[in-house]
Amino acid sequence: MAVYRTFLFAPGNHPRRVEKAFSLDADAVILDLEDACPIAEKVATRSVAVTACQRQRKCLGYVRINATSTEYAYGDIVAVVQQGVDGIILPKLETVDEIRAVDWVIRNLEQEQGLPVGAIDIIPIIETGKGMINIRSITAADTRVKRIAFGAGDFTLDMNMEWSRVETELLSYRSECVLASRAADIEPPIDTVWVDLKDREGFVNSTRHVKTLGFQGKMCIHPDQVSLANEIFTPSAAEVEWSRKVVHAFDEAENSGSASIQLEGKFIDYPIVYRARRVLETMRRIAAHNS
Repeated sequence: MAVYRTFLFAPGNHPRRVEKAFSLDADAVILDLEDACPIAEKVATRSVAVTACQRQRKCLGYVRINATSTEYAYGDIVAVVQQGVDGIILPKLETVDEIRAVDWVIRNLEQEQGLPVGAIDIIPIIETGKGMINIRSITAADTRVKRIAFGAGDFTLDMNMEWSRVETELLSYRSECVLASRAADIEPPIDTVWVDLKDREGFVNSTRHVKTLGFQGKMCIHPDQVSLANEIFTPSAAEVEWSRKVVHAFDEAENSGSASIQLEGKFIDYPIVYRARRVLETMRRIAAHNS
């Protein structure tokens, strides 16, 4: 199973930035056909992004297409559903009908291209008020969507909100992304970018905060953000060691007929053990990803 701690954006029409992005330690690179790609270059950049994804690389390769409300979306999808592309980032998704339509188009293109059905992942970005109000039907739509992302820039613009440094105004909306994902039994969501590139502390605080809320990763717009987010979303050595102790001690107790114990002065029962096992599984996935 892949790891989804960091998604690094790179403008699809800048070959050097694309090459550098794929050389870094992001878990996935997103080649952008939307906001970072000029209108005059959107069509020509489609094939450039696909070719970049088809080269040898050590991380996942996604393409952010233009929103379905634009004239470019259909052509983007047709162009990028190719061998070598791991998935599509779908911006400004607002309704369940949109995601079902995109899923249907991709499924038919996969058949035409000789790809397995489901080969192309879709990560929708919820970044409008309408998308947020429909988030539960979107996540529960029984499509190929395994995880969603939250986009604060367009969301705060759409809602006429101020995006502050402390981000308290985003708490309820981020929480809804986590809750809707859990209710639909899909993976935890991916968080929005941090746009103040000089504010390292702000980025770290934001990333730590969303981890506590239940997000599994962060979208990044600068190479320097990748290592910071990877570290935050990777269990610490202390967490791993404690988790090993918990699992070992509880397994021994359970074999002796007990389902609740004390370990180093802390009460341990099934929820604590399940969390410890999750930490160890996360580390196994990261180790496999790094090998």
